[in-house]
Amino acid sequence: MDDQIRVASDLADDRRQHVQSMLMRESLLDKQAMSSTETPVVRMLPFCHVVKIGGRSIVDNGKKAVYPLVEALVSALGKFKLVIGTGGGVRSRHVTSIGMDLGMPTGVLAQLRIIDALGNAHLLGTLLAPHGVVAIPPEILGHMLPFFIKSAPGVICNGDPPFSIWEHTPRAGRIPPHRTDAGTFLLAECYGCASHVLVKDVDGLYEADPKDHKNAKFIDKINVSALKTRNLRTLPFDRVMLDLLANARQLKQFQIINGLKPELLERALRGEHVGTIVCKD
Repeated sequence: MDDQIRVASDLADDRRQHVQSMLMRESLLDKQAMSSTETPVVRMLPFCHVVKIGGRSIVDNGKKAVYPLVEALVSALGKFKLVIGTGGGVRSRHVTSIGMDLGMPTGVLAQLRIIDALGNAHLLGTLLAPHGVVAIPPEILGHMLPFFIKSAPGVICNGDPPFSIWEHTPRAGRIPPHRTDAGTFLLAECYGCASHVLVKDVDGLYEADPKDHKNAKFIDKINVSALKTRNLRTLPFDRVMLDLLANARQLKQFQIINGLKPELLERALRGEHVGTIVCKD
C-alpha cells in the first residue's frame, strides 16, 4: 500500500492524468511482472463441450462414417450444448501441397486451409440444420458464439484458428502448426468449456500409426511431459497442442475417440474414459 501511495505521489508531480493499474510502470517483458498476472480466469461457457470432427478421418469417408456420427451428435444435442468444429481433410492437404510447390509462405498456406475446413462445416451444418444447429461464419464466431449457443442446441464452425497470414512459422518446414485440432482447443480454452473431444478414425493414441503397424501399443492415458519425452514420430492430433495444453489455464485435458464408433461420443461428453486422454502434468 505504501508503494502505491508513493507511486501516486510521484506521478502527481508531472500534472498528467494517469490510469492506476498493476502494469502502469512495468515492462511487459519482465518475468516478475508476467508472473504477477496469474489470476483466476472467467469461464464464459462452462456448460459447453467442444467436439472436433476430423476432415480426412471422418468427413472424407462419406456417408458410411458421417451419417452414424450425425445421429450420435443429434442424440447428444438433447443433453449437451455442443460447439462442433470441422477439419479440412484431403482437400486441405491438396491445396497445401500446391501452395508449397508455388513457394507460398506459412501464413498464406494457413489462409488457404481455412477454406476447406469451412466447406466441411457447411456439409455437416446442412445435415444438422433440421435439429437446430447453427453454422457460424468465422467473422462473427468470437463475438456471437455466446448468443448462438444460448439460442440453439449447438453451433458448428470451421475449426481452424483465424491466424491466417499471422500464423506462426514452424521450426521445420512450412506446414501451419495451428490447424483445426489446435484451433478448437484454443476455442475451448478461451471460453472455459467443459471438455474438448477430438473425433478421429482411430481408437486413440498409439506408439506408432496403427494403420501401418498392426501391433502398435495403445496408450490410454498420458501427460504432456511423458508424451514429449517419447517424441513419437506421428501423433493423431496437431503436435503444437502439447504446448497449448501445457500452458492452458482452464482445460486440464483433451480426449481422442474413434468416430467410427459413434456410440462413444456421448460417453466421452459425460466424462467417461473411452479413448486416449492427454492431460496436463
